[in-house]
Amino acid sequence: MPSPPEAFSETNPHKLRTGLTRVWHAAGFSLAGLRAGWGHAAFRQEAIAAIVLLPVAAWLARSWVEGTLLAGSVVLVMIVELLNTGIEAAIDRIGPEWHSLSKRAKDMGSAAVLLSLLLCGGIWAAALIHRFAA
Repeated sequence: MPSPPEAFSETNPHKLRTGLTRVWHAAGFSLAGLRAGWGHAAFRQEAIAAIVLLPVAAWLARSWVEGTLLAGSVVLVMIVELLNTGIEAAIDRIGPEWHSLSKRAKDMGSAAVLLSLLLCGGIWAAALIHRFAA
């Protein structure tokens, strides 16, 4: 059963926002997340690669579906990297000491990034082969 709005005010006043105010603040939090992500080398490298790859995707694609797959795979890598960075930050907040569950969470986040990179690479390789080998 959902909690009444009064319960949210005790823990987080942001939960009481509605309508455009909520959207405005959510956009601000999202931009803050992107700025925080930019502080991490892996996300910065992927963002710079995206700046190059997204226009190339528009040029390389032979259809809107192919362009969407190419661009979407690049953006997916960035999304997964941000989620991985969030997992790492949450684990680091708990404490700096080594723990097997902390290691497992960080390793799984890293594996998710690897899988997204492999997917992206596979999509781009298939598009390049389709474009230039045909």
